[in-house]
Amino acid sequence: MKTLIIGASGQIGKMTTAKLLAQGHEVVALVRDKSKLSDLPQQGLTIIEQDLENDFSAAFDNCTQVIFAAGSGASTGADKTLLIDLWAAKRAVDFAKDHKLAHFIMVSSIGADAPDNIESSIKPYLVAKHMADEQLINSGLDYTIVRPGTLLNEPATKKYRIKRPESRQDAVISRENVAEALVYIAGKDSKTSQVFELFDGPEPITSFID
Repeated sequence: MKTLIIGASGQIGKMTTAKLLAQGHEVVALVRDKSKLSDLPQQGLTIIEQDLENDFSAAFDNCTQVIFAAGSGASTGADKTLLIDLWAAKRAVDFAKDHKLAHFIMVSSIGADAPDNIESSIKPYLVAKHMADEQLINSGLDYTIVRPGTLLNEPATKKYRIKRPESRQDAVISRENVAEALVYIAGKDSKTSQVFELFDGPEPITSFID
């Protein structure tokens, strides 16, 4: 099984890439700057340097599944949110269909289910995520959409919950825990389309995903 990771030089994407390689997976890493992956093991790793605003369809060649972990970043404007979080994600879904990939794993966000419920500066980002998720859901592909809570830079506990906590302070998850969950999902043979939020919690990922 060969996994394409879009956004492999981002924090979650890079951790996911490293963990998959450590388990012996073949990984195709799509990045804008390949030097950002120079510290990763190269065995099993193919790096494709490409801007997501250009044609990146060739990255899907001979891949079995894809993880879309790309994001425009907090320091960019609405234009990049539109072009990366929405349009690049939409194009990735189209490319995955064209290449008949077996599974599409989307890293989305808490709040992407109902952006109108969030009145803040991140609403355009949530709208972009919502539309990208809808594109995937309606694509006919087998998919997993993961909607993490607020992201933290903490070590992985490998313990989770999928029910949204009542307190916003508890609706959090470490980036490494997200990466661990993505690795588990990518390593499964049977794929059942599903959408779920994900937070740090008390249970292993196997409690929620068979």
